[in-house]
Amino acid sequence: MSQEMTAANKEKLVTDLKVVISDTEELLRATAGAAGEKVSELRERLVVRLRDTKERVIDLEAALLDKTKAAARATDDFVHEEPWKAVGVAAALGLALGVLIGRR
Repeated sequence: MSQEMTAANKEKLVTDLKVVISDTEELLRATAGAAGEKVSELRERLVVRLRDTKERVIDLEAALLDKTKAAARATDDFVHEEPWKAVGVAAALGLALGVLIGRR
């Protein structure tokens, strides 16, 4: 379960980073006409950091996708190799979920 939460957290992080990148790009476009040495220096640093961040987000997203596919393959292999164990685990989880829902 903690691995599922970790995957969900990573997906949320990737989504949040994409939003931050989008907002930063919008800010850079809006301040394109701003004059001044410090402003242009800051814009240059932001452009470099934004490019690096985009690359890291793409790498993180690819790694997350690879791990998700590997987990799905492992689950599929387990179900094919041990179908009755998979049925038993699913039944136990269904029973536990039913008991929890029934208490409310």
